[in-house]
Amino acid sequence: MHVHFLDPYQDLRSPVHALDARVKLVLALVFILVVSLTPNGAWASLLLLFAVAVSAVLLAGLNVGYVLRRAGLALPFALAALPLVFTAPGARIELGATGISLSQIGIERLLSIFFKSYVSMQMAIVLASATSFPDLLQAMRAIRLPKLLVAIFGLMWRYLFVLVDEAMRLLRARDSRSGALDAARNVGGSISWRARSAGGMAGNLFMRSFERGDRIYDAMAARGYDGEVRSMRHPALSAQSLRVLVAGLVLLSVLFALPRLFA
Repeated sequence: MHVHFLDPYQDLRSPVHALDARVKLVLALVFILVVSLTPNGAWASLLLLFAVAVSAVLLAGLNVGYVLRRAGLALPFALAALPLVFTAPGARIELGATGISLSQIGIERLLSIFFKSYVSMQMAIVLASATSFPDLLQAMRAIRLPKLLVAIFGLMWRYLFVLVDEAMRLLRARDSRSGALDAARNVGGSISWRARSAGGMAGNLFMRSFERGDRIYDAMAARGYDGEVRSMRHPALSAQSLRVLVAGLVLLSVLFALPRLFA
């Protein structure tokens, strides 16, 4: 079976892969919710949540280093909280004679946001790596997410591959016309020429993807697509899946309550 290089799913044999997709989705969403609601600076609870995420990585048979590196993708987005270091109220730290002062509360909030984003991304990677996307879509429908939202997710995922495939065709066409860069011979012209070429390729990519998307939608409509993806009725959860779901929810409830009990 051909797997696109963008697809994060890894077909492995592990307890996490064998678990029902509905259970994995619910536990992952509750985990991310618990992480986001954990008070800033509750480092003991955050470290326990981090341990849970790493345990899920190990149970799924994934490469720990790979997951830890990929989870770093969330950190640049957390930089949006950087102004908190300067604007948050409370005790401040003076940086010598520079006249710049940092808020202690702001630093704590920023570090907490970084850590929460990092841990949440780890669990999202585990979910995507241990669950195929069609199973995820069925799980979304099973937990009664809005049908339109699920349809948008499904089409977005499929059309992402359309966009990448069109980009690969453009790159192959460029390479076949000796358009590849050669640093030794300085092939490719000036920076402005390269910028114009890249802009032209981006515009061409948009038009080709748009036209191909129209053809795909016409083909879907000709086969009866009316905006809703229908699937077979979902089977009932097995006893083992129910036990895992209950145990996971109990564990996450305890981790959610810990910082509030010892505040």
